[in-house]
Amino acid sequence: MIRRRLLALGVGVGLLGATAVATPAQAADVVSAPLASMANGQQVATFWLADGGANLKSATPYAPTTEVHGERTSDAVVPSGKPGLVVPVAPEAEGQLPQTSGKVFFVGADGQPHWCSGTAVQSQYRNLVATDAHCVYDMEGAPATVDKWAFVPGYTEGTTPFGLYVGKQAFTHYDFTQYKDQDRDFAFVNVYYGVVPSASGALTSNGRLADIVGAQGLAFNQPIDQTTTPTVDVFGYPAGPNPDGTRPYTGATLERSTGQTFVMRLSDPPADQPVGVDSPFTGEGALGSSWLQTYSDDQGLGYLNGITTGVSDTDGDGRYDTGVSPYFDTGLYLIFRAAAATWSGRITIT
Repeated sequence: MIRRRLLALGVGVGLLGATAVATPAQAADVVSAPLASMANGQQVATFWLADGGANLKSATPYAPTTEVHGERTSDAVVPSGKPGLVVPVAPEAEGQLPQTSGKVFFVGADGQPHWCSGTAVQSQYRNLVATDAHCVYDMEGAPATVDKWAFVPGYTEGTTPFGLYVGKQAFTHYDFTQYKDQDRDFAFVNVYYGVVPSASGALTSNGRLADIVGAQGLAFNQPIDQTTTPTVDVFGYPAGPNPDGTRPYTGATLERSTGQTFVMRLSDPPADQPVGVDSPFTGEGALGSSWLQTYSDDQGLGYLNGITTGVSDTDGDGRYDTGVSPYFDTGLYLIFRAAAATWSGRITIT
């Protein structure tokens, strides 16, 4: 049986979604863990940026179990509260389109560098990244955060065009860390100001994440039923093979797919209310890919309404056709709200 706490909070729309008062029990659902202190943040950045970014280039897509088994259904989701929105924000530089998608880098329990996908999300201190919880927590043994976590927005073939952002604090749901609940497989990470190497090799600060690349909004408790099947744009860095062995993606550059969402019924791993999207992304590298609702090509902005936590071949033809995400409900909003109000600061003095 899946343990899942059902929340019933009234939520409206505002600058950061809306106000919702958490009871002590609901507050206990928020799990927070440190990733890097200011003192060792420079060491983390140097690890990734040294030798022309050698460790970034040698990192491999993180590959826990990415395939899920299930079927598409015509069921409707059951929201745990009123629909809510958090508004996106454009970069500060005039005329600069948002570049919110990127790679999440970290060193896994095997001691090797790996990567997932992630995206910048609006927050009070403009310092927040959304990704798959598996890309923050190692769940093979006792739950523990991964090492040397960093985010590179706009990553393309080994480059860091907008700097590198070291993770400070991670937030996820209690039910994921304690029960590996598929419905809570998401995480939000606060990052320090970005850093870039100077001509002398020293690290220089280049500002807050959302100020530099913009940040996507957030949508939660949105309807999905037989008559309402929102279309989302999925952004990520898939790299793994299909079941038939074909490799349509390399993971070197950002990929995009567009498809309708629907309710899934999973047999392995079990989940209460998973959501699917028509997407050909393979699993390795795509974990943490953002699902953006009402995405505008002109503005480069939309509302995060899903995060890829697995992929599925629902028609049995040997190729993945479906991305799977937890349904974004009030429980997710509570985790987001805690992370969105957390300050980070900078790891350099210049």
